[in-house]
Amino acid sequence: MTAQDDRQVIAVSGKDRERFLQGLVTNDVARLAHGPVYAALLTPQGKYLADFFLVPDGERILIDVAAALAPDLARRLTMYRLRSDVSITPTDLSVARGLENAPEGALADPRHPALGWRWIGPADEARRLDRSAGVDWDALRVEHLIPETGAELIPGESYILEMGFERLGGVDFRKGCYVGQEVTARMKHKTELRKGLTRVTLEGAAEPGTPITREGRELGRLHTVSGDRALAYLRFDRAGDDMQAGTARVIWPG
Repeated sequence: MTAQDDRQVIAVSGKDRERFLQGLVTNDVARLAHGPVYAALLTPQGKYLADFFLVPDGERILIDVAAALAPDLARRLTMYRLRSDVSITPTDLSVARGLENAPEGALADPRHPALGWRWIGPADEARRLDRSAGVDWDALRVEHLIPETGAELIPGESYILEMGFERLGGVDFRKGCYVGQEVTARMKHKTELRKGLTRVTLEGAAEPGTPITREGRELGRLHTVSGDRALAYLRFDRAGDDMQAGTARVIWPG
């Protein structure tokens, strides 16, 4: 699957567009003055619903989001619109991405330099420009601890700080209120997160979704696996030697 096949672009327009999004998403919309912004929409209880890229586009803001999450995201944004001068509309734009030979108009992925560039435009042009084929994106994500929708990021379950959003520049703690802000701020000011996304090394074969156990107790789960390394959601306070995922030995830190 190429990048343009699994992404949807939503346009937010109207004079209140920046103020509207500022009160909803985890990052500071004012950063759009400097380029694309990585952010998320949360439940009022602070749980992840969707992550996306906000991209400035003249008199509108484009939202580059996983296609599977786009309908619910558009519905929720519309629900929050109330009397704001805002329009939320799907577009027929597509997304191209790659690591090298960035085309004119491409923007750096704001999560990590290793993730290359992204380009938004007409579908035919996106297919021509796309350089995602042949790139081992899973290996890159495992190497740099990058969660992905549907793999590590589970709508209604995940907490963004446990998934590394602060490290990825996806949350701002000084911007003021947004949906789920109170819970996120409380987690930030804990002395230490007891569980979260991490990298492990596997000795032996194990599939994504395999529970991680130690001394008969489950303390996490494997997610994306790339070779002998994997992303895992783990209870740090219970992790240690002799962890297993099925028949594979799990080594942490990995």
